[in-house]
Amino acid sequence: MKKLTVLTLAVLAFSAAACNTVQGLGKDIEKGGEAIQKATK
Repeated sequence: MKKLTVLTLAVLAFSAAACNTVQGLGKDIEKGGEAIQKATK
């Protein structure tokens, strides 16, 4: 039972870290797109 609890906590921690990483990547891509739009005007 303890192994299951530790495994569950590890999966939750990894999921939270991955979510933040994907969100940050999305913001970076959005900023890159805005820079391209400004350059083409």
